Amino acid sequence: MSHPGGTRATATAGSAGRGDLGRALRAEWTKLRTAGDTGRLLLLAVALTVAVGCGTARAVKCPDAGCGQDAVKLALSGIAVGQAVIAVLAVLAVSGEYGSGMIRTTLTAVPSRITVLTAKAAALAAVVLASGTAAVLASLLAGRLILPGSGFTPAHGYAPLSLTDGPTLRAAAGSVLYLVLVALLALGVATAVREAAGAIGLVLGLLYLFPVVAQVVGDPQWQRHLQQISPMTAGLAVQVTVRPHELPIGPWAGLGVLALWAAAALSAAGLLLHRRDA
Repeated sequence: MSHPGGTRATATAGSAGRGDLGRALRAEWTKLRTAGDTGRLLLLAVALTVAVGCGTARAVKCPDAGCGQDAVKLALSGIAVGQAVIAVLAVLAVSGEYGSGMIRTTLTAVPSRITVLTAKAAALAAVVLASGTAAVLASLLAGRLILPGSGFTPAHGYAPLSLTDGPTLRAAAGSVLYLVLVALLALGVATAVREAAGAIGLVLGLLYLFPVVAQVVGDPQWQRHLQQISPMTAGLAVQVTVRPHELPIGPWAGLGVLALWAAAALSAAGLLLHRRDA
């Protein structure tokens, strides 16, 4: 038998929860929008991504038919550099609040710490999604214009870069998602560590040192396994459009590995945020 009072209490609690999330989302969006570093870092990430892609497209040559280069991956090569700026932005979005003590105000306004973390993740994902889309589209447009001058022409087996091509569309969409997942990974690490320098060092180490360690390992089997679990190596497999079957891990499966890293970081962050004082 149902109890009207219990039903009303459940409905009220649900409304309060939704209200807290909405209030937290507005607050986190306001913080990101008004923070002086946010716009500059996003512009820097886009500029670096496009500039590195342009430089790579100009530097690599394809003088003969069947030169074996991946034109799409070349055009999107700047993602590997731009991700560092996105990671720094994500870390500062959290560490700045801890450094200033504003986190106490945030947790007083929204007592549910998981709600706060969810709102931070959603707001950050939204701005990175927008800037990442701009960076990827600009990189592909630049590649479409520059690569033919480097020999990537129909005569050499390369059609102009276009999102109507399935593998190119997958690489483009996957690159945007890659940046979002890097941001969420960095957000989780920063929330767990709470200190900017340590969090940035840890995230960049995961992204850039992991592949170096994999290359140093002498055993090919272990090297392959390390590449399969490396956040950057596995995640950027989504950009490959030439001979993807030769990769240590498939394109979408590789992006899934990065998603697991981000989920693990956010889960640890949520647990620590819930258990300890601000």
